[in-house]
Amino acid sequence: MQKPFLIVLIVAILGALAISQFTPELYSAIAFFTGAIIASVIFTLMSSPSSPTGSDNYTGPTMTLYVGNLPYRVHEGEVKELFGKYGPVSSVRLVRDRKTGRRKGFGFIEMSEAGAKKAMTKLNEFEFQERTLKVREAKSQDADKNETAQATN
Repeated sequence: MQKPFLIVLIVAILGALAISQFTPELYSAIAFFTGAIIASVIFTLMSSPSSPTGSDNYTGPTMTLYVGNLPYRVHEGEVKELFGKYGPVSSVRLVRDRKTGRRKGFGFIEMSEAGAKKAMTKLNEFEFQERTLKVREAKSQDADKNETAQATN
């Protein structure tokens, strides 16, 4: 079960007990459902996105980072949480193999420029889930094409 569901369930049971104590003529089922509704409303209000490091609030300059040597079992949320410690993260893209759908062990993180610079210094050579991360500024595909064209001339 998920943690938010358990919290709502516990609060609903406590609410049902409290409601049944104040109004003994209510049936237990009605008290439970009333507690569940109240708990759901409270939990929804508490979990609304009001985080100062949320990507929804950030509108400044961004930078895209390349992250290599990621564990194959890692998920976007785990990477976002790791990089979110250093600044607002706009997006996380973990690259997958087209044929198998498995992750290839690298990805791209778009985040605030200041946070990206901090993350590069702190997370390069960082041990994450038994793997040593490689964090660099991502090169655009246009830059790669220009370098190749200049090298052949």
